[in-house]
Amino acid sequence: MATDLTGDTVELLQTLIRNECVNDGTAGSGHETRNADVLQAYVEGSGVDIERWEPTPDRASFVARLPGTDPGAPSLCLMGHTDVVPANPEGWRNDPFGGEIIPNEDGVDEVWGRGAVDMLNLTSSMAVVFKSLVDRGFRPKGDLLYFAVADEEAGSAHGARWVADEHPDAIRCTYMLTESGGLHSGPESQRSINVLVAEKGVAWRRLRVRGTPGHGSMPFGSDNALVTAAKVVSRLADYQPGPRFHELWRGQVESLDLSDDMKAAMLDENTIDDLLADLPHPGAQGHFHACTHTTFSPNVLATKGRPKTNVIPDVVDLDVDIRTMPGDHTDEVTAHLRRALGDDLFERVEIEVLMDDPASTSRADTPLWDALGRAIGVPFPDARLNPQFSVGFTDARVFRELGTVSYGAGLFSPSIDPAEFGQRFHGHDERIDIESLRLTTQLWERVVLDLLG
Repeated sequence: MATDLTGDTVELLQTLIRNECVNDGTAGSGHETRNADVLQAYVEGSGVDIERWEPTPDRASFVARLPGTDPGAPSLCLMGHTDVVPANPEGWRNDPFGGEIIPNEDGVDEVWGRGAVDMLNLTSSMAVVFKSLVDRGFRPKGDLLYFAVADEEAGSAHGARWVADEHPDAIRCTYMLTESGGLHSGPESQRSINVLVAEKGVAWRRLRVRGTPGHGSMPFGSDNALVTAAKVVSRLADYQPGPRFHELWRGQVESLDLSDDMKAAMLDENTIDDLLADLPHPGAQGHFHACTHTTFSPNVLATKGRPKTNVIPDVVDLDVDIRTMPGDHTDEVTAHLRRALGDDLFERVEIEVLMDDPASTSRADTPLWDALGRAIGVPFPDARLNPQFSVGFTDARVFRELGTVSYGAGLFSPSIDPAEFGQRFHGHDERIDIESLRLTTQLWERVVLDLLG
């Protein structure tokens, strides 16, 4: 029987939320050293080896290692990122950095705050299990690692990517668990628990548009870079590549509580787009569309220097979040942009690569997969694991490049609606119920003891 460590997870989660390690994408943001300090002090103990790095000031990451007794046994890393995305308090019902426990309309206690879902709930619960095992004198067969890492939210350049490039042996392992599976789907009699085994590629691009500066009082005939950039945005927004199904798509659809006709339509490339347009829940529309399409989202626009109302801008940068399906990489992304913009606008933009990581996948026929199934089967005996394709990126892609089998896991309450829950990621009113924290904490402990015990 797993130890009840829920209270420790709640308290640590509240502390991490209140530390406000907000990563806005700039090198000077994040301040993850605050969370690294708390977590390192928490997990240190007898027999634990710590390696810590701070490649950018105030942006520390560390790995704690509990050495195994058998050098030939598989190793396992529990990895959680310590940064969160910005939050606009005006859109929240409660303080986004208060870490308060607030009952919902059904009387269920929830921890509120930015990062409660993405992913400080997992980062804290992993640390709690690691510490508990160390304090109890647990000696794993293979190494057990806990990796608290900065900068996941902005692409990992100051975190996992840097550590993998500079100190790969410090985090090299057989298996790794990170965000963010654990949601339930299907009817109770055919319950599925999703585990992320693959994720889309990330191909962020900066499109620079040049024009000719001039006086804002004489716009007729001018070459206004902002006007051209607006046309670029419009064409990107209108561009809709056709659907493409990956190898996990059928399993994802079959696990849904939908009619046979709807499932058939979602598995037909000729009908899926019309079906998605008619779905009543916008969260479900966006998720299923992203699962089956390379997507383009123009999200940031900036002019050179400080813009002035009476100056026609000559340089405008547009940052585009592109998420690719398996098989789409650098050349394919460029081809997509040419089709989206047309030759006339494509020739007007200079393309800078900000991130260029292809889609990645881990196999599901592993001892870790089996251990997850047994651990989830304790509270949910009739559940089956459902391998999922994530539409977002995580630091798992970095570990897969090192040859590590990497899954996104967790275990949430069956009362959570997956579509509504998905909107809490980077959204207003982010929160996690305490029952989910209990289930997830127990999951990590059961998996570690099963795999390494």
